[in-house]
Amino acid sequence: MQKSACFYLGKIVKKYSFKGELLAKLDTDDPEQFLEMESVFVDYNKNLIPFFIESLSLHKSTLLRIQFESVKTEADADNLLGTELYLPLNLLPKLSGNKFYFHEVIGFTVTDTNFGAVGTITGVNDTTAQALFEIDHDGKEVLIPISDDLIEKVDREKKDIRITAPEGLIELYL
Repeated sequence: MQKSACFYLGKIVKKYSFKGELLAKLDTDDPEQFLEMESVFVDYNKNLIPFFIESLSLHKSTLLRIQFESVKTEADADNLLGTELYLPLNLLPKLSGNKFYFHEVIGFTVTDTNFGAVGTITGVNDTTAQALFEIDHDGKEVLIPISDDLIEKVDREKKDIRITAPEGLIELYL
């Protein structure tokens, strides 16, 4: 399995017991939706390795307590500390309305209610405090903050996102 065909689920942050149980911090607001998993891919030595799950439960409502079938000792668990967890993209819960995954909107057109067609989303920069749409406008890059206040409508069928950007923001890049 390639990372490009997966989404980042979370990271193993600490051991829970001497029997190899681990605690993972998930990158989600709703960890309960992942309590039925049978397996997960672990990024181990830059390879995605499938690990089958023996048991799962929530720990203090934010961490996922995992017992893998093949991890039975504290030493086995030590080897997995700090590793990242991934799942195939087809297991992502479907979003509706104006909610979307960053990878999902690459290639979408952005239309501003005042400016008109802004361009095509080429990427999402989420390394800053505020995630940004990276938009190609005739060879020039336009950065628009990803904010519920700016996004009017996400149309998955037309692959279009309608926004209302602050006055002058788009022109600043052109």
